[in-house]
Amino acid sequence: MGLLDRLNGTRYPAPGTTPRPAADVRAALLAVATAGTPYVVRDGTPEGVHLVAEWRAREPVVGAGGNGHIDRRFQVRMKLVPADREVRALDLLWEVTRPGGRLGRLTTETSHSWGNVNTLSRQWTFGRGPTGRLEATETFDFDTSVLKNPLRDVVLAAGWTWRGTLRRKLR
Repeated sequence: MGLLDRLNGTRYPAPGTTPRPAADVRAALLAVATAGTPYVVRDGTPEGVHLVAEWRAREPVVGAGGNGHIDRRFQVRMKLVPADREVRALDLLWEVTRPGGRLGRLTTETSHSWGNVNTLSRQWTFGRGPTGRLEATETFDFDTSVLKNPLRDVVLAAGWTWRGTLRRKLR
């Protein structure tokens, strides 16, 4: 695996893995999202790809002026290429920050990223537990690997290559 493959997040199946048909790979990718997952996997025709895995989350932000939030939308767009036995993947992340505050002080910041996106955000609340000791309780968790790893694992188990890209569009 070369440097570009590492930057893109490209992974190859284990040697000797028998490649499955494209229809099986598609069905397995659609089955990744269950009732217990915070994301969905759907048809990607509107985006011009085969499949889209999407996760939307609202992270609370406590600031000096009041309560705000960060809205995150993370997508993995996938294109199946049966001739090469690979799934080409593009990560997209949109963030909209709306800090709380008094009227007149409301501002909105937006940002977006594409390519091989790896983001981790966690928040904890500190307080006294039942024994009176100081304890930390996780109140928010957003980790892009929670979505990407199961998708990639399904593709690799099917004997296909997971090929990430740094371009804005899948080819």
